[in-house]
Amino acid sequence: MIETGRLGVINPARETPQFTPELLERLVGRVSLFGPGTPHTLYSPFDGKILGVIPLCTPEDVQQAVQRARRAQPAWARVDTRARARIVLRFHDLLLKRQAEILDLTQYETGKARRDAQEELLDSAIVAQFYATRSPGWLRPKRTGGTFVGLTQTWEYRHPVGVVGVISPWNYPLVMAVSEPIPALMAGNAVVLKPDPQTTFTALWVQALMEEAGLPPGLFQIVTGGAEVGEALVATADFIALTGSTPTGRKVARQAGERLIGVSLELGGKNPMLVLEDANLEAAVDGAIHGAFANAGQLCVSLERIYVHEKIFDAFARRFVEKTSALRLGATLDHRSQMGSLTVQRQFDTVLAHVQDAVAKGARVLTGGRPRPDLGPLFFEPTILTEVTPEMRVYNEETFGPVVSLYKFSDVEQVLALINQSEYGLNASVWTKDLGKGRALASRIQAGTVNINESYAAAWASMDATMGGFKASGLGRRHGKEGLYRFTEVQTIAIERFVPVTGPTWLPRGWYGRIVTAALKALKWLSRWWYRV
Repeated sequence: MIETGRLGVINPARETPQFTPELLERLVGRVSLFGPGTPHTLYSPFDGKILGVIPLCTPEDVQQAVQRARRAQPAWARVDTRARARIVLRFHDLLLKRQAEILDLTQYETGKARRDAQEELLDSAIVAQFYATRSPGWLRPKRTGGTFVGLTQTWEYRHPVGVVGVISPWNYPLVMAVSEPIPALMAGNAVVLKPDPQTTFTALWVQALMEEAGLPPGLFQIVTGGAEVGEALVATADFIALTGSTPTGRKVARQAGERLIGVSLELGGKNPMLVLEDANLEAAVDGAIHGAFANAGQLCVSLERIYVHEKIFDAFARRFVEKTSALRLGATLDHRSQMGSLTVQRQFDTVLAHVQDAVAKGARVLTGGRPRPDLGPLFFEPTILTEVTPEMRVYNEETFGPVVSLYKFSDVEQVLALINQSEYGLNASVWTKDLGKGRALASRIQAGTVNINESYAAAWASMDATMGGFKASGLGRRHGKEGLYRFTEVQTIAIERFVPVTGPTWLPRGWYGRIVTAALKALKWLSRWWYRV
């Protein structure tokens, strides 16, 4: 380790990765390509060296891939849900068995630290186990309430939507190739995934492992390319699950709306952390470091705004700077590095622009704030800013990098108003020893998930609870039942029994009206007693 005086930096000594060039060549052959394809070179963010070459698809390739998936899907829909579950559970076991290979590959594609790649792998295994074991019960036909007791019997059926198109970003390529496709497949759908070109190999690796686990060919396909390939997928699939930026989400929603197909959108965030005066200081500082700098800040639920009560602000800031300055940066295939590289040049440019704009307009850098070309082309120091004001880009815009702003507050009502001013509402964090007070405040924050005394992982890893955004942070939810049911069409089947709901033909309509009126009055009192309202 090289001590720089400000940050402890690991400058590799890089180990030989577990994956081989032969593996990458085999994965390239799995792209759903029906023409020659345009070669596209991928570079590792670690050192800027060539990682491999993938072919880019055309809109016509996407149409062919969707048609192929549509042909394969009906047979899959007839497979018993428990048989589908056994395939997904075999995938779960293979994923854990082959983790060294996929961790290396994910790191080389994204530049992330080993601990962040490990977090991806564990989350992917949890998703696979969760939906494999829960989906069969959730997808069974369910008896529901009819009109009047005894007169009707109703059942709710869940049918697959058909072909689910998944558009995923580069920041968590393993999670995104698992967390959307698996519930979609468990619901009886086929999947066509378009990963970001930078992380195509990870997506192809997941597809290969799924088929090794027993998934029939044709059900899970990968198409490669940029915006035009994504537009072609929205134009042909039966449902779209997008994880990406808010501007992209708006475009996809408009296009899907024209076709009247369903969408789920997990979009941007400017996620706040609220530290009350009674918070455990050390725990809050550790939570801030993990929440702001995990995956080099390239995480939709990462913290970008930290509001600290004035009574503990100075102590919090001092300790936060000390611990952040001691973080170990580097590009190693082990757990020594605490933070890795940014992944793509455009994100590096955004991070640098936000910091430079803030400093030019009067913000103060408490630590970090600099690129680190000595470590790799896209490394940027974890950065803490203070004295940030509304005219600065970093105040409102999503940075999506290792940059966080500190704000002092004295009045809880005022700080809640500031927190909720943002157009985003994805994730938030509240720190206090008074859990009842924490829950009350959390419920007033306009965000899809709020963690108390944790930054993001507690809510994210709670698979039985939903995850998604308010406001410009998205539509729909992943995880839980809703994460499965969004990939289904719900159908009600009603059976009429004994006498018609509309009344027997021999009964005069006046009598029918009086009888139903009396029944409704009785039903109201019975319902109020039963449901305690």
